[in-house]
Amino acid sequence: MVKRISFGNVDCPVARALDVIGDWWSLLIIRDALDGARRFGEFQNGLGIAKGMLSTRLRNLVESGVLEMAPASDGSAYREYALTEKGRGLFLVIVALRQWGEDHLYQINEPRSLLVETETGAQVARLELQAQTGRPMTWSDTRVVRPAS
Repeated sequence: MVKRISFGNVDCPVARALDVIGDWWSLLIIRDALDGARRFGEFQNGLGIAKGMLSTRLRNLVESGVLEMAPASDGSAYREYALTEKGRGLFLVIVALRQWGEDHLYQINEPRSLLVETETGAQVARLELQAQTGRPMTWSDTRVVRPAS
């Protein structure tokens, strides 16, 4: 079995983020939590993931501070998983993946789920990277500045 390499101490924010959320199950768990899933069974039923794998992913997301254990919202003795501020901060990542998928993985009129505004029902606008001045930017307008060694 290949040992997993940790990127938790590298100087690249993308690598560090992937160290926490870099497998598809973790991202799908976060997606479902953003959609309101809170209990183990809700995650398992929604994803069709094996119990052991789900337990591991949930434990890792709790340990990394993306989810936290909370008392059940219905007042029962159960515990639920709740997104932390760190976890809610992944909303834009999920939206960016959603929009990339819409652009590149569907035929023109193929049915898909939509992300809409709660208040109006209108489809959410496209994400756009902007300069400090508000000017739209693409990858070619940016560069990475690495820390001095």
